[in-house]
Amino acid sequence: MAAAPQSHNRPGSGRPFHPQNRPHLQPPRPRAEPVDREKTCPLLLRVFTKIESHHTPEDFAVRGKEPKDEVQIYTWKDATLRELTDLVKEVAPEARRRNAKLSFAFVYPDKRGRFVLRQSSALVQLKSYVTVSCGKKQIRCNSGVGMTHSYGNGRRLDDSRALAELNFEIGDYLDVAIL
Repeated sequence: MAAAPQSHNRPGSGRPFHPQNRPHLQPPRPRAEPVDREKTCPLLLRVFTKIESHHTPEDFAVRGKEPKDEVQIYTWKDATLRELTDLVKEVAPEARRRNAKLSFAFVYPDKRGRFVLRQSSALVQLKSYVTVSCGKKQIRCNSGVGMTHSYGNGRRLDDSRALAELNFEIGDYLDVAIL
């Protein structure tokens, strides 16, 4: 007689889980399709940096009058937050501090044409606000789509997240709070 498949059994009991008592497993994160960077044209990513907080949607309300602290980066949808962190560090001295943290959020127009900061990600639901020490100040900021450390080792949760898997759409802006 064949044993029941072990994938739906309680550990060590041989009896299957009742459907209501099955452990809640999160589906695996979708991975971004790798891009052949030799053959694929990069996209223009407009990145806006701000010290100690994210910009507000009102900062983007008038087309052509976006915040002045803009960096334009040519990249691909498979670019990770670690790659973007390293690029931001090249142009923003504050991001080079050893204890600096970078919080990322997408800015895009809604159906009415007003800009909003993207808050809809599983990561935001898990850690919607992060308190960070900035000198003597405690800053509470929305973590947006991800957060990295200035000198990360690439093993943190958000370092390896790619723009595509964060539901980035070409034309979205990236708002980076340097904490």
